[in-house]
Amino acid sequence: MDFLFATVFVLLGYLFVISFKRKLSQSNLTTLKQLYFYHLLFGIYYYFFVFGDSIGYWRQAKLMTFDTFLHSFKEEQGTYFMYALNYIPSNILDLSYFTGTIMYSVIGFIGLAYFYVTAIDTITTNPKFKGYNLFPVLFFLPNLHFWSCAVGKDTLLFFCIGIFIYGVMNPTKRILFIILALSLSYVVRPHITLFMIISFGFAFIANNNKSIFQRVLFTSIMIGIAVSIFPLVLKFSKIEEATLDNFNNFALTKASLLSKSYTSSAIDVSSYPFPIKVFTFLFRPFFFDINSIPSLLAAIENMILLVLTISVFRNKPLTTFRKAPFVIQGMVYFLLIGTFAFSQSLGNLGIMIRMRNMFLPGLIIFLFWHFSSQNNEEINNTSD
Repeated sequence: MDFLFATVFVLLGYLFVISFKRKLSQSNLTTLKQLYFYHLLFGIYYYFFVFGDSIGYWRQAKLMTFDTFLHSFKEEQGTYFMYALNYIPSNILDLSYFTGTIMYSVIGFIGLAYFYVTAIDTITTNPKFKGYNLFPVLFFLPNLHFWSCAVGKDTLLFFCIGIFIYGVMNPTKRILFIILALSLSYVVRPHITLFMIISFGFAFIANNNKSIFQRVLFTSIMIGIAVSIFPLVLKFSKIEEATLDNFNNFALTKASLLSKSYTSSAIDVSSYPFPIKVFTFLFRPFFFDINSIPSLLAAIENMILLVLTISVFRNKPLTTFRKAPFVIQGMVYFLLIGTFAFSQSLGNLGIMIRMRNMFLPGLIIFLFWHFSSQNNEEINNTSD
């Protein structure tokens, strides 16, 4: 039974890839296939060598009673909802944790595929840095796959963000993508839902290519959703009142708990100045943090991202940002909000890099856009 379901999940993932046959060029479709099998390898690696929360999400679901399942599915958010979500495959179908990992790997890849397609739809020419193609190379960065293949919240949120971004590019035809993304992310981590609404709502409002009617309508809908879920976000985060002092105390408490000496890869960020907190969230572990092969790979990846980001800041980043399609602007706002929020409250490199993975595609796609724009300018200046 396990082997059958694992095979079915893999085949469904491959059929999903093939579904882009008419939309993508042959070379881009081939790359998407490579990304799929590359992603599955990370899922297999995660199953054999990483022992974390994902095991608990699967095993606890096996222990649930039906009544507990119904209550958790209808009433709970976060961890207990995750147990309920895994109840049918883990408990009813009695599938193994390995099959569950394969299933979640396919789900995470679906999110990645929509990021990939979004990049193709928005970037007109292949971006280059020092003569080297950035697309699709940056989509093979290890951590982009490592944290989106495990049983757990991170994979589901990666999926939600991917389909949401794809959906807002054509909201009238892809409204179901948007509804699914917002609904699922809300019951997994409601503050991420709020971040998405604020980020893309603001990007849509500021987009001069949209009619005033569209902007007013979209703004009204986004404000209505944001206002309705904001009290629930505070409740989920256990913040009694939306004041600066309460948010600051929440951040300090969270950072303190996650920087205890018994916490693996813990660091004390509470005394860091704001710029160092941001650097820590976006670009660590760095070479001075290396203590294993995975941290070495992460450090190399972060160095690449840091070099590219520095190059962006040295070459008119605001100009290229203003020219970007609203979906890329939304991803940048999402990256900025997420970085501001999590860089203040996390004190563990492992958790930081997991959280950062939700925002990493936005950084990567903006890098594509920036260098593509720069390359086009250079070509135009040369032809003149």
